[in-house]
Formats: sequence, structure tokens, C-alpha cells
Amino acid sequence: GLIDEADRAEIDLASALPRVVAPELAAHWQKTLDFLEILTRAWPAILAERGALDPARRQAMLLDAQGAFWKANPPQAPVWLAGLSAASPALARLARVVAGLPFGAVIPAGFDPGLDDTSWEALNGSPTHPQAGIKHLLTAMGARREEVVPWEWAGAANHPERVALLRRAFLPAESLAAWQTPSEGGTGGLYRLDARDEQEEARAIALALREALEIPGHSAALVTPDRGLASRVAAELARLGIRAEDSAGEALAATPPAVFLRLIAAAVASELAPAPLLSLLKHPLAAAGLPAATCRDLARRLEVAALRGPRPAPGFAGLLFTLDQLGKPDLAAFAARLQRVMQPILAAFAAMAMNPARLIDALIEAAEGLAETDEEPGASRLWAGESGGALAALLAESLPALETLPDMDPADLGELLGAVIDDTRLRRPRSHDAHPRIAIWGILEARLQQVDTLVVGGLVEGVFPAEPDPGPWLSRPMRRTAGLPPPEDRIGEAAHDLTGLIAACPTVILSAPRRQNRAPAVASRFLARIETMLAGRGEFLPAHPAALWARELDQPRSRTECPRPAPCPPAAARPRRYSISEIATLMADPYAIYARRVLRITRLPALEEETDTALFGNIVHDGLREFHEQNADSNAPDAESRLANAFERAMRAHRPRPALAAWWAARLDRLARWVITTERDRCASRGRAAKIAVERDAEHRIGEFILRGRADRIERCADGSISIIDYKTGSPPKPGEVEAGTAPQLVLEALMAMDGAFGPEFQGKVSELAYWQLSGGAREGSLKPLFDGEPHRLGEVIAKAAHALPRLLERYALDATPYLDAPHPSRRTFDRPYSGISRRAEWDESA
Repeated sequence: GLIDEADRAEIDLASALPRVVAPELAAHWQKTLDFLEILTRAWPAILAERGALDPARRQAMLLDAQGAFWKANPPQAPVWLAGLSAASPALARLARVVAGLPFGAVIPAGFDPGLDDTSWEALNGSPTHPQAGIKHLLTAMGARREEVVPWEWAGAANHPERVALLRRAFLPAESLAAWQTPSEGGTGGLYRLDARDEQEEARAIALALREALEIPGHSAALVTPDRGLASRVAAELARLGIRAEDSAGEALAATPPAVFLRLIAAAVASELAPAPLLSLLKHPLAAAGLPAATCRDLARRLEVAALRGPRPAPGFAGLLFTLDQLGKPDLAAFAARLQRVMQPILAAFAAMAMNPARLIDALIEAAEGLAETDEEPGASRLWAGESGGALAALLAESLPALETLPDMDPADLGELLGAVIDDTRLRRPRSHDAHPRIAIWGILEARLQQVDTLVVGGLVEGVFPAEPDPGPWLSRPMRRTAGLPPPEDRIGEAAHDLTGLIAACPTVILSAPRRQNRAPAVASRFLARIETMLAGRGEFLPAHPAALWARELDQPRSRTECPRPAPCPPAAARPRRYSISEIATLMADPYAIYARRVLRITRLPALEEETDTALFGNIVHDGLREFHEQNADSNAPDAESRLANAFERAMRAHRPRPALAAWWAARLDRLARWVITTERDRCASRGRAAKIAVERDAEHRIGEFILRGRADRIERCADGSISIIDYKTGSPPKPGEVEAGTAPQLVLEALMAMDGAFGPEFQGKVSELAYWQLSGGAREGSLKPLFDGEPHRLGEVIAKAAHALPRLLERYALDATPYLDAPHPSRRTFDRPYSGISRRAEWDESA
């Protein structure tokens, strides 16, 4: 960009750059200048070796050659150079030649002959003024303003009052005193659209365009440099049944074949993380040699079986291992097929580095293999249509250049692909179903056309005009010293474009949202100038009602109160078997029991669910179970190493991420040491337990109901009483929660043990309920006994549960008892997975 800018301005960088760093500037600018020797030494040598020219320099030479030819051979036919609002030196020289031809004419666009002399002379120091580019053009041509002859034609817009308004609003700083004097110029046909955010702006613009269609024969268009706004307006118009084509086309990177290539690169770079892999497999082009519908069906089944919940180990090896563990041979065969067709890109990613062209080749080969169906080759599907053809042509053109680049990390393939295709736009032929009277234009297209209603959208500072960026290489003072044009010239060009648009059409709507990208937006300096000038004379731009229409469009005419759900299914449909954890849910959130057990709705786990804490808990439980099932003696000299080995085997079975496994290994070693020390202390103080069981399942009948549970650890103590211990790798409930009944797990297990549900060897009076908090962190673990030293209180809590549990179960067995959504604010479950089904946010103001 710097090379082209210098060539257009006809600046010799080799002589200009050495003098741009003044002594008072920071030292890093000298480093930048040293780096830019690439432009002054290496790059000219490369061009000379290839016999090539930079594009901007070649264009300037072509313009000079054309001018020299016409000067020597003046054509005897009309030659017009039209539409200029600014010009490079070469184009200005050509304009001077054309103006001197016998039948030549230079027609500048949007020239304002009514600007006073003082303001015209001030334009030399006001590059942001709409007429600054034209003044520079005339000066470069050696022409005077008086020599410009106004040209009236039948199709010209005739809005002199609006031209006067714009001329006054955009006066240079030296002439702003004129704002204090009475003036002509009106706002007839000019409106302001004030939207709250960019989405409301898009909806309002769509409604304003739709309104124009109510007048027979009227046409309307949106003009904006903001491609995001253009896309949103197109979507809102589609909602109204109008298809409007964007003259800027669509980004090639957003077309199906380009997205398919990027999804392959993302999936392989992420080592088949669930979200990128499913995005790839659900793409319409994915087939892997199968019918496309079959591939999508297998992808959905793979998602539910293996990709939701904890993420499988990385790569196809981890995915195949998970499917083997789950006993899914058909899905394992599908994964193996995917591995075969994607082998070219998998092999490329296995390399430490690879030439970019070879990397793209491997990606293309994998994409064609993955796009193949049982009836059609992958290449025919991938490169079909306008988007496929354009992508194929672009890649074919890019590969020879990519071959000259050094090897790169395959993990950067996605960024490489983006660098190749992101700036390319696909312009399709006009569709037959596009509306003939509605259009979306860029600035250039809008210069050449005229409509009855024009909406200028996205008038936000930094968008229209774009932020004047001097570039990464030279500061503004350095550019000025080098002779490069100031970045503010682009603001002047944007101002010229805007004033031309406002003056051209009968009805013009200027739109700027108050917020953009979730932050307050600053209205464009152009819009601010117009509004400030009008405010000075007590006027304002009339508000267009489309913003109010947009706010009312989705508002219902009346509000229907949503009652709180209170389902009362028949008794026959109500559950009779409960787990201990479901009892806590039944007390805190009965609706969850209704949704899960009556409606049989099960929430799918999230993709790449954050289950690190739960997985660590499973490893700890599995390791302790293995240790106790081997009847290991905690007093044995090797007890600690045996428990540590059991933890290690449990972790290998669960296969956590390598980094997580390395982190947890140290925690598990500390935990093994703490557990064995604690076991020995218990044995010394309480005597050796007569019998210990871990992960013991039990069922307990309560009338017509069955209560199921599993004790992490239950033991018969030396004195014959029963001790129940629950292992917690997180935070255990507080004693107050247990006594209040909001955390009933251990109390219900005690109730079951007293009735012999865990077997006759564990039937008897319960003397201890305790949580062992096993973190393995800085504090390896801690004992959390409940009601320690208060046996009477423990007995009261168990007796209270024995009385309350049957009443709770019988109550929810009645037809008339509703399953309410979280009726007790003080009782909360870990999460509320069914709050969306119960529409809680609609009726609960506290939700």
C-alpha cells in the first residue's frame, strides 16, 4: 500500500525516506526506516530482475503514454474525461491534455460554482472539504475556476435550496463566521433517521425503503460503505418479502465452498474439537463418499453419542477410542471413513512445517474427498456454480505465488486461507427475483445512478468517513516531509460523495445509530456539521418516522399474562421410584421432576462441556473404590503407593487432556498421602472398622414407593454402629442445610441403613455422618463431620426425615398436587435446566 501510494503521488521513496526522521522523533521510527530499506533497495532489485512494474506506476505510465499520443495525434472525435472529483498527478496531466484537444472536455463531478472566493482560496488548507479535491485537480491542470462552464442537462437534479444548505454547512474554518448571518437553503426532502442501535437502524431503513414502493413507479436505494449494515438491511427486506441485491456482491469467504475449506482447516487445527468438527460435518458439501443425507444423520448421531459432554481425547485416535468405549461400531466406522478421506490434510498437519502451496494442495485434496458422494465426484460438487468457479480460479492464481514463500506452521492454515480469499468479493449476475425498484449500493455505484428515495446509512464516525489512517510505517509529520498526500484527503473525497448524494435525489434520509457494537456511537462529522449549522438558526432535520415503525413492528397489540405453570398429571403417570438426589430436586424444583420423569425430557449436555471438576471427582471415586475393593490395609507400608497407583489407573481410564492430567497427577499424589494418613488416624482413635464398603447401591421401600441410593462409603464400626461418609471434591453442604432438609443425601442414606437397605452387615444405629472434602490442593483434604458430638441431634434429624419423606412422596402421588417451578426461593438446585420449558422468565419478575 505504501509503494502504490508513493507511485500515485510520484514520490521517490529512495530519496524521500532518509530525510523523514527528525532528531526529535522517537528512536523506534529510525528502526522502522531501517526496515523500509526493503522498499528502497531489495524491492527495486526484485522488480528489475523480473522485468516487472508496480501496478500504480504502470498505470501512471499508461496515462502519460496516452496523453503523449493524443498530444501528438489529436483525435478528431469527441474525447471526454468525466466524473473526476480528485486526481493523481498523472491523471491531472492527462486531463490537461484532454482539455486542450479540439473536441476534448474535462467534466469534474459535483463542482460548486457558488462557493465564495474566500472559501475557495481556503481550500488549500482544508483537505476535508468536499471541493478540495476538485480545486487540487484544477490547480494541477493549470486551470482557473472561472474556466469551468456549468453544464445543464435534462437529467440533472434540480435542488438549489439543498445545494445552498450543503455549501453553507461545509464551509471551511476560515468562513464559519457566515453561520451567524441569515442564509438561504432549506431542508425540504431531507430527513434524519435516529435509531437506538445498528439492528434497529437496519429495520428502520428497510421499512423506509418499503414505504417508497407505496408510490407507483418510485424507486429507493440504500447507500452505505458499511457492509455489515448492508447485510442486515437485506435480511430485514427479505423479512418484508423483498429481495434486494447488494451491488458490492458478497464476500467470497462467505460462500459455501470457501466456508467448507475454512471449516476443514479449523477442525484439523483444533484436533477435532466437537464444535469445529460438527460445523464441518453438518455443512451441505460434507458427504465422505456417502449420500449427503446419510452423512448428516451420522453426524447428528455422533454428536449425541460422543461429542456432547466432556470432549474426547484429541484427534481421530481419541474419537475412535471414545466410540469403542461406548460400543458404537457404526459410528466408529463413520469416523474411520472420515479419517481416510481427510488423510491428506491430517498428514500435512503432522509435519513441523510445509510450503504454503503444498498445504493448500493437501487441503483441496481433503476437501474434494470429503465432498464426494456415492453418485458424484467431490470436485464436481466443490467447484460447482459461480462461487465454486471463482474460488477455484483464485486459488489457481494464488498457488504459484504461494510456492515462493518459505515453509510455515500448518496450524496457521486458516489464517493463510483468510489472507488469500478475505478481500475478494463475488459479484453475481442480477437475479431474476431481485426487486426492480429497491437496491443496495456502495458509494461508487451511487454516483452513477439516481432514485426517488435515497437512504444514506451508517453515518457514524470511523465508518463514513472512515478513520484517516496514516498507516503503520510513517507518522503524519513524516508523511508530510516525504511529500505523501495527507490521510485527510480521503475525508474530503467522502464529503464530496456525501454532498453529491444528498443533492441528487428528491428524498434523502440520513441515518446514524446511537449505539454500534454495543458501545455509544459518534455521529459522522458530516451529519454533525449539518445539524449544528441548522441548530444555529433554530432549525433541525425532520425526523423520519421509520425509527418508530421499527420499534413498534415486533410489539404485540396487547399483552397476554402468562400464568405460572402448574401441571397436574394423573397419578398413573407420576413416578413411584426416586433416587436420593431426586428427592432434593422434588423439594426444591418439582417441575424438573415433572419434565424429566413424566414428560421424559432430558437435556443434552453442552458441546465441550466444562466437566473438569466432575471428571476429577470421578477419578477420585474410582481410585478409592479400587483401593478398598482390593481389601487394602491402610496401615500397610505400601498403602500410600497402592492408592496413588489406583488414582493413576483411574485417570488413565478417563483420559483427561494431557495438560490436565499432568496437573492432576500432583494433586492425586498429595491426596493419596492425606487419605492414608487420615485412615490411620481414624483406625488409631476409633479402632479398625469391622467392614467397609464403597459405592454401595441400595433400594428402600417406603409404602408403594422405592428410594434408590448409593453410598460413597459405609462402614460398620468397631462398636457395631454405622458410619456413612460422602466424598466431595468440591464444597460440601453446610450442617444447617442438612438440618433444614435442603441437602438430604446423607440423612436419607442413614435412614436406609437403619432399615437394612445396604444389607444386614450394614444395618444398625448410625453414629456418624461425615463429608470428606478431597481437593488435593494446598490443603489436601479436610473432615466435615455432621453433628459431631451431638448424637441426640443426629437422631432427631434422621427421625424428622423418616417422618417427612413418606408424606412428601404421598403428596406428589396425588392427582391434585401440581409440579411447580422452584416454589421455594430458599431452596435452589445446582442448575435449572427446565426453566426455559417452564417459561420462567415470562412470569417470574425475579428471573
